[in-house]
Amino acid sequence: MSKRLIVVAYDIPNNKRRTKLHQRLKEYGSAVQYSVFECLVTREEFVRMKAMVRAIIKPRLDHVRYYPLCGSCQPLVESTRAEAEPLHEAEFWIV
Repeated sequence: MSKRLIVVAYDIPNNKRRTKLHQRLKEYGSAVQYSVFECLVTREEFVRMKAMVRAIIKPRLDHVRYYPLCGSCQPLVESTRAEAEPLHEAEFWIV
């Protein structure tokens, strides 16, 4: 199943909801700033991630945006941080 890079950015004024969302988004990707995540997800994972976000936020108070990046756009992403690594799929070893 193919995966797509989704940039998730959010503005949540409530500390408790913001922290909860930050912790839960770690299940889907990596924080590149406190309120910005890069998530490499399948279509089904993206649907589940958005449902999880909706369950946490208050739409009248909080703002979450999803920016999909196509495969040809991903290599064009630039960062000013020297230690920034391109987003790769995680590799797991069971010993």
